[in-house]
Amino acid sequence: MVNLQVTTSLLGLGLAVVIIYLLRRDHIYILHGLFWIVIAALGALLGLWPGLIDRIAGWVGISYPPAALLLGAVLVLLVKSLYSDITQTRLERQLRRLNQRIALLDVQAPDDPPRGH
Repeated sequence: MVNLQVTTSLLGLGLAVVIIYLLRRDHIYILHGLFWIVIAALGALLGLWPGLIDRIAGWVGISYPPAALLLGAVLVLLVKSLYSDITQTRLERQLRRLNQRIALLDVQAPDDPPRGH
């Protein structure tokens, strides 16, 4: 059991280090990085204190603690996916509006020399 605890804790800490590296290199947006840091911290916490999932499962009324862990992981990923879709939709809407504004500006100034290549 100790090997599992050490492995899980190291995986959580390793993920946190990788996320911080990606944040510093500006390869990942800061809010997304914070989400993954929280996930890594939870992984490290569960590795250091494996009885925590048993307690949480007991509070929720789930008799098999690994099922509670999997249910929690699926819910977190579902929320993350929904948030990503909302963000993607917002960006697509902004891009569409920006394209419309550029088209309107091009129509309003036909005497200007053509932009381009």
